[in-house]
Amino acid sequence: MTVPTEARVVIIGGGVIGCSVAYHLARKGWTDIVLLERKQLTSGTTWHAAGLIAQLRATQNMTKLAKYSQELYGGLEAETGVATGFKRVGSITVALTEHRKEEILRQASMARAFGVEVDPITPEEVKAKYPHLNTDGVLAGVYLPKDGQGDPANIALALAKGARQNGAKVFERTKVTAIRKDGRRVTGVDWQQGEDSGHIACDMIVNCAGMWGHEVGRMAGVNVPLHACEHFYIVTENIPGLAQLPVLRVPDECAYYKEDAGKILLGAFEPTAKP
Repeated sequence: MTVPTEARVVIIGGGVIGCSVAYHLARKGWTDIVLLERKQLTSGTTWHAAGLIAQLRATQNMTKLAKYSQELYGGLEAETGVATGFKRVGSITVALTEHRKEEILRQASMARAFGVEVDPITPEEVKAKYPHLNTDGVLAGVYLPKDGQGDPANIALALAKGARQNGAKVFERTKVTAIRKDGRRVTGVDWQQGEDSGHIACDMIVNCAGMWGHEVGRMAGVNVPLHACEHFYIVTENIPGLAQLPVLRVPDECAYYKEDAGKILLGAFEPTAKP
């Protein structure tokens, strides 16, 4: 497939966000959509994302978006034929302080108002659902049965296939080298593909470059205040007989836990992250 010389929109970056933007614009009936990925789809940060699908959010719009996401991922495999690894294993969020307890119960009330299935549970019920957990200090929890986990790379590939099925064009190993402007208006992008290069005239671009979003923004003369930071996670050895578990979040410890191919993965969000 030849890179076109014109497009309505050029999406820069073939991770889960870029593929999602292409998919949704195509589903809305847009035509002349081009996605450019400098290496391979998902090869940036998407392939090792946690893949957690959680509906308990701090704001109304984020809650609605998260609810839509789990509904979308639930049917994406049937639509595209690409396995997404999406499983509705449920999730538990626990509170270790009175302030956190108030926060998660308020979030649960808001989520329920938007049709999210969520139930407050006692520390004893937390222990019953997650027997490996030391519940000393757990004051309360909330349980969301339709939350889940998926394979971020395959979700992105399914979205890319859905975008193609609806007319979008996706090009891998095609790097954007410059963004052209007329005043403050974008007019197109220059690209390079091996020894080949060219220009796509377009009405707009979408910066979906993830941790490289700052670099792409600079091409357009825009400062994107985005910075990559170190993130740590631990995976146990294989645990014989380990059953599928809900995703567990302990925000007071900045941690989440999930079952991962017969092992338990612990991910930590550093309050003072290291660049």
